[in-house]
Amino acid sequence: MRAVSAAVATSMFGSSLVLALAGQVWAAVRGAQGVHRPGQHAHDHDPSRGTHGNPRDLEAYVARMEDPSRAEWQKPDEVVKALGLAAGRTVCDIGAGPGYFSLRLADAVTPAGLVYAVDVEPQILAVLAQRVASAGARNVVPVLGLPADPLLPPAACDLILIVDTYHHFPDAPAYLRRLARSLKPGGRIANVDFHKRPTEVGPPVEHRVSREHFVRDAELAGLVVEAEHTFLLHQYFLVLRPKER
Repeated sequence: MRAVSAAVATSMFGSSLVLALAGQVWAAVRGAQGVHRPGQHAHDHDPSRGTHGNPRDLEAYVARMEDPSRAEWQKPDEVVKALGLAAGRTVCDIGAGPGYFSLRLADAVTPAGLVYAVDVEPQILAVLAQRVASAGARNVVPVLGLPADPLLPPAACDLILIVDTYHHFPDAPAYLRRLARSLKPGGRIANVDFHKRPTEVGPPVEHRVSREHFVRDAELAGLVVEAEHTFLLHQYFLVLRPKER
């Protein structure tokens, strides 16, 4: 897995490289299926799902993630706009899935910028790589991370975005600290996730992390809330920065 990640992280240009990655990731799938990873959740033992709860039916999973109706409540374009990304910035999408936000981030930072798209599921990352190649997004770098480590370069990112993924982190404050080490001076971490209450969409309530819990984790990781956006109906949207030393 680390070998694949290293190859991906250093290959930043050309759709042919992304397509080559897809083949490598698919080759890794057989060795990854059925392997228990640290930090698994109880619902991950469902035989219809992968280690992080992602369905083994990739076509259905991708269709659900890309369903046009998702835009009504996720408001992805508004989320990206609220991040205030300038051309040429380097950003990271944690739990990128099939690239729902990664490709939008790539547009926001323009071809002069860079997007690290991190996921821990080889099957999902292969789909992402194929979609990136089809879109001709030469500034998106798929990264095969580990459950406890995104395998990002240090001091590389102007912004790190986490959407609907935080509850998968095995040691959340430690993971946030790792992300903070990958921020450039002045960099930020943004987290979008479901309120811990019943909503029309989203995962079961017991699998959610409340806003208050997340803020406590952020404080343990040496982060403070810089801004909060409230235009999402079912989710909180917090922007963090490292505490000044």
